[in-house]
Amino acid sequence: MKLADLDINKLYSYADYYKWQFEERVELIKGKIFKMSPAPNSDHQVLALEIGGELRDFLRKKEYKAFIAPYDVRFPRKSIDDKEIFTVLQPDVCVFCDKSKYDKRGGIGAPDIVVEVLSPSNNETELKNKFDIYEESGVKEYWIVSPQDKTFLVNILVNGHYVTARPKVSGDFVTTPILPGFTLDLKELFDTIE
Repeated sequence: MKLADLDINKLYSYADYYKWQFEERVELIKGKIFKMSPAPNSDHQVLALEIGGELRDFLRKKEYKAFIAPYDVRFPRKSIDDKEIFTVLQPDVCVFCDKSKYDKRGGIGAPDIVVEVLSPSNNETELKNKFDIYEESGVKEYWIVSPQDKTFLVNILVNGHYVTARPKVSGDFVTTPILPGFTLDLKELFDTIE
């Protein structure tokens, strides 16, 4: 089967998604297929790996887990049955503080933290569609990193809606009450890219 064989106007579930074996990477957003852009550029990959590595090192002896893309996260609305899940995303990095929210196939339910690194070809999906999904699903913190601007936005879920802190830049530090003691030095982070 090829991606071109699918009807892009049809609604699909995770049960469909899980059977697909074509080379293109896709995500499901409310049952609709979104083809992922070509492989991200080097800056995107460096930043995602650096953030994922910092989180992994911090969590090494804790119960929490960090995962990096490609890693399917299923966002159930009413049921965790595969046929009832219509949104499957692959965040660049995600952290789960609850072991029951991931299994051998990936995440099931809202991660506590999601990190998305922007690429010129994915800004609309990241800033509109995924923002809404993460907010509706209860992702406690949604971090958006822009390699182009060297900015880091932290969106914090408050009463079901994201409140965005002022943009952070090189010289600032990212901390989170979700992971007490974790600190991400943005000068060190952004110095890894040119």
